[in-house]
Amino acid sequence: MLEGVNVALGVSGSIAAVKTVELAHELRRHGAEVRAVTTDAATGIIHPWSLEFATENDVVTEITGRVEHVELCGREGWADVFLVAPATANTVGKIAAAVDDTPVTTCATVALGADVPLVVAPAMHEPMYDHPGVLESLDRLEGWGVDFVDPRIEEGKAKIATEADIVTEVARAAGPDPLAGREVIVTSGATSERIDPVRTITNRASGRTGRAVARACYVRGADVTLVHDGPDEAYATVERVESAAEMLEAVEAHADDADALVSAAAISDYTVAGSDEKIRSGQDLTLELEPTPKLIDTVREAHPDLTIVGFKLETSGDDDALVGKARETLDRAGLAFVVGNDASVLGEAETRTLFVRESSVREFVGSKDGLGLRVAEELAAELDAASDGDGN
Repeated sequence: MLEGVNVALGVSGSIAAVKTVELAHELRRHGAEVRAVTTDAATGIIHPWSLEFATENDVVTEITGRVEHVELCGREGWADVFLVAPATANTVGKIAAAVDDTPVTTCATVALGADVPLVVAPAMHEPMYDHPGVLESLDRLEGWGVDFVDPRIEEGKAKIATEADIVTEVARAAGPDPLAGREVIVTSGATSERIDPVRTITNRASGRTGRAVARACYVRGADVTLVHDGPDEAYATVERVESAAEMLEAVEAHADDADALVSAAAISDYTVAGSDEKIRSGQDLTLELEPTPKLIDTVREAHPDLTIVGFKLETSGDDDALVGKARETLDRAGLAFVVGNDASVLGEAETRTLFVRESSVREFVGSKDGLGLRVAEELAAELDAASDGDGN
C-alpha cells in the first residue's frame, strides 16, 4: 500500500507519542520509508532513540544549518507525505498560523508551501478538541487541503486514530488516485438468514477480502460505500445489513449514484420463512429453503451501464472448472471481470485468485490487502476505458 513512499513522521507532545513506535512499524510494514521529526515536548514523552530504532533513520530534534525542514519537505525534498501524529492542540494552532518554533511546525509550513501532502492525526483531551480556536484551526487547515485522521472520542479524550486508519489516510494522500471522483459500492462478508430469533443460516466468509477491496478503493481515491454485517470503518460509509434481501436493498439504494459495484460478499443462496419465536430443540424439523434473488443480476437489470465486478468461490480445486463457472457469471450478468478463488482461502490472510475476463485469465498470489489493491487498479482501468468509450 505504501511501497516506495517516503513518510516524514512529525511527533508532537501528546501522551499518544508513545504509540509512534508501533505507528512507524506499521507504516514500514506496508512498504514506507520513515524518518521522524520531533518537538521538544515529544522528546520528554518518547526518547528519540526509540524512534531511531523504529525507523532505522536518524531523528530530527532540531533545525540546524543543514536546513532539515527543507531537506525533508521542500519542493525537491525527501518526503512524499508529511504525517503529524500525534498532533496536539498547540501544534495544530501553530501550523494554521504558520508559527515555526518547533521542527514539526517548521516542516509543516514548508510542506504546505511546497505542495507536499500533509496528514494530521489529532490527539488531545476532548474539551481542547472542542475549543473554538482549535476547531477554527482545523477548518482552516482542511481548507488548505490538509487531510485529517479523525480521533476516537472516548473517556473524555480525543484519542489518536488507530495505526490502520492512519496508514490508510497516508496512503490515500500519497497517491496515486486513479479512482478519484468515483463512487464505489463494495459488498463484503457473509449474509445470514433468520430461522428464529436466535438461529441463522450463514457461511464461513470472514469479509477480509471485501474490506481489503473497500479500503484499497478508498486509498486509490474513491468514495466508498461498504455494505456488510460488520463494524464501522473510517474509510467508508457503512451500511449494516444481515440478510441477502437487506444487502440487495442497501446496494439498490446507492446504485443510482455509483460508478461501480464490487460484489465481494458471500451472499446466501437460500432463505427460509423465519419463526417469530425460538424453535424448541429435541423435535424433528424440516426447513423449506427458498432461493434468494441474485444480487448482481438484479442490479444489472436495473442499471445496465453500471460497471460491476463479481467474485466466484468454488470448492473443486480445479482452475479450469473455476474459470468456466466465472465466465458463466461474467456472461450472464455482463460483468467487467470476475475474481475467482477456491474456498480454501476463506478466513486466511493470504490468497490465490484468478482474474477472469472473456479472453484472458490472470493469476494473483499474495495478501488480501494486495488483492484489494489489484482489484482497485483493475477497476480503475475498466472505468477509464468505459469513459473513453463514451467519448469523455
